[in-house]
Amino acid sequence: MWSNGMLRKMIFALCVAALLAAPAGATTIARMNLRQLAAAARVVVRARCLGNESRWEGGEIWTFSRFQTLEAFKGSPPAAFTVRLIGGQVGGIESIVAGVPHFFVGEEVILFLDPAAGGGYSVTAWVEGTFRVRRDAAGHRFVTQETAAEEVYDRATRRFRIEGIHRMPLAAFRRKLEGITGRGHLPGPSAQGAAGPKGER
Repeated sequence: MWSNGMLRKMIFALCVAALLAAPAGATTIARMNLRQLAAAARVVVRARCLGNESRWEGGEIWTFSRFQTLEAFKGSPPAAFTVRLIGGQVGGIESIVAGVPHFFVGEEVILFLDPAAGGGYSVTAWVEGTFRVRRDAAGHRFVTQETAAEEVYDRATRRFRIEGIHRMPLAAFRRKLEGITGRGHLPGPSAQGAAGPKGER
């Protein structure tokens, strides 16, 4: 039998999922483009995930993901920082919230971040502000937005379309961000002596 707390968490997750999956005729949440994301975020950073930990806090399960800063495009992130997002698993209880990104140890991401109320950072617009950096067989890095495969309803054409950044070369994405933020990338504090951006294009 489920406890009241477990039922409350499941209801919350289902409500969020229902909102995000609203039909075209209902109220929909507008997706932000790259320029809007950059304007909304306090920090834009390329980073590597070092680890994840989930625990109870304030009656909810939260996941704390630790990152190493590789380069900064906006703001001044520390050499290592923590991203705090609702949801996760503690023991036999799992809290799933639609729209919250999940990170894997060792992966590289580009994140749009805001300071979190409980310390550390939260991801701006959750999955919208999450970009995965992948490497192909030849060693070239590409950037894909977490929401790139999701359809968006275009009110003007009354059709669904796919938008977002998909497999953009890291160097091109870097130039695009630099043009938006008005400054060049800054190597992360922990990247000194490591393979820098010039070797990662």
